[in-house]
Amino acid sequence: MSVQSLFIREQIFYDGSQLSSHWAYRHWGLPGDSIVAFRGPCQVNFDKMVDLADVLKQSPIYSPDMLHFIIEHFDLNLEKTICKQRLFICVIKEVLEDRGFKIRRAGDDLYVDERKLSISIATITPVSTMIHTGLNLKSENVPVKAVGLLELGWREAQIPELAQLINQNYLAELQAINQARCKVRGVN
Repeated sequence: MSVQSLFIREQIFYDGSQLSSHWAYRHWGLPGDSIVAFRGPCQVNFDKMVDLADVLKQSPIYSPDMLHFIIEHFDLNLEKTICKQRLFICVIKEVLEDRGFKIRRAGDDLYVDERKLSISIATITPVSTMIHTGLNLKSENVPVKAVGLLELGWREAQIPELAQLINQNYLAELQAINQARCKVRGVN
């Protein structure tokens, strides 16, 4: 399984429209399975929200500055992609804990104490499945009790390195899963 990885250095405003098939190919020339990380503010209006529970609760999604990840897998199995989303969240948790942070995971959300660090959603398109995960870098005016990585002591210069490490660790997990699948024989 080959998954392409990219960190975009320019800021991108995440508004939910990025969750559309072939986004990485159309904008960055990455055909096939991919993970693209970038930094930028986040505001998703209700007409672009994928999580219907948030729409029904009229729960806004906003952050002044996030580290975003857009993952696309050309697989039409949403349940499998939700499992990959949870794996991705665990990868992020491990990376942050390796740097000394105490992180709590609840489903596809990460918390520091009771403050929310992340947002994440998995969805399906006509030709693929997609995951968006955002990590707060700053938390002012976030509509829930939140925390950002910069507030926890991360430095601006470390953000690209963090994004690339998370991407690499996710790809390593996918490769290990593929190898585990390929090394066993079937049983009768």
